[in-house]
Amino acid sequence: MQKKGCPYGTHRVISPKGVLPQPADVIDNTMEIYDNEILIDVQTLNIDSASFTEIEKRADGDIEEIKSIMMGIVAKAGKHKNPWTGSGGMLIGTVKEIGENYKGDVKVGDKIATLVSLSLTPLVIEEIHEVRPDIDQVDITGQAILFQSGIFAKLPDDLPEGLALSALDVAGAPAQTRKLVKKGDTVLVIGGGGKSGMLCLYEAKKQAGPEGKVICLAHSQKSLDRAKSMELADEYFSADATDAVAIYNKVMELTDGKLADVVINVVNVENTEMGSILACKDDGIVYFFSMATSFTKAALGAEGVGKDVTMIVGNGYCKGHADVTLEDLRESKVLRDKFNELYA
Repeated sequence: MQKKGCPYGTHRVISPKGVLPQPADVIDNTMEIYDNEILIDVQTLNIDSASFTEIEKRADGDIEEIKSIMMGIVAKAGKHKNPWTGSGGMLIGTVKEIGENYKGDVKVGDKIATLVSLSLTPLVIEEIHEVRPDIDQVDITGQAILFQSGIFAKLPDDLPEGLALSALDVAGAPAQTRKLVKKGDTVLVIGGGGKSGMLCLYEAKKQAGPEGKVICLAHSQKSLDRAKSMELADEYFSADATDAVAIYNKVMELTDGKLADVVINVVNVENTEMGSILACKDDGIVYFFSMATSFTKAALGAEGVGKDVTMIVGNGYCKGHADVTLEDLRESKVLRDKFNELYA
């Protein structure tokens, strides 16, 4: 008989005691499942953008050093929780075993993508086979555990696995965009040329409609050209996302001084809070999907410039977010083709 587990995985926490698996420093990654867990044979890890960027920087771009850092993180913590960013990512793999009291629509042999962070997922990496820095993906031999509360999506038959994995990793962003943007809104997407940015631009354009205005801010000319080629926005400009005043001035110019109703921040670098806040009109909404966001900088920064804006932390989970994201890829050929080119 299998041991009884907590639906939230607290039975896996080693230290400190009394916390949930995500904030825990160390969790038990023994691959013997409790009665309410799923055992997964892992194929690919999709490291979140902020996390991979930091690891790559510390490894000075060296692939073997990236592997070493990742193996070290998991060996120490029992999970892939980046010690510098606190974030993780997600994975795809095949269901190997299901606990006798697990409740859910899944069977052994199903190919799934986990939709909860690697920063709370018990993980064992036996070997890292390939690192793909351009798309933050790492192929491994290993195993992982999904708790009863851990959400997942069965991989669709009609989309390539790499494409589905890349899109589902950021599924919360376009789904939240769908909820936040209203008809006629002016929307600024900071980081619009990236993976989550492209999906957010598409959703923003769809929700705002022809009466609205969608503005894409991308850092590099390459990202800007990518978004332009797909016609995902109405206005495009390149800027350093940490240069708050430059962003404010440009958005003032593009909106005839009205600023944005909704600002969506999906960049993977620090110190972009003030650019997002200044670009938003009073009583507007700033959505920080970026894991590099500082709550302190955002809260005190808004106060410091006298901005009354609603700021939303980018919860990676939003009801139906996997369906929203896969639906976007199915209905937009230009988006699907670009994701195929970049991530499949």
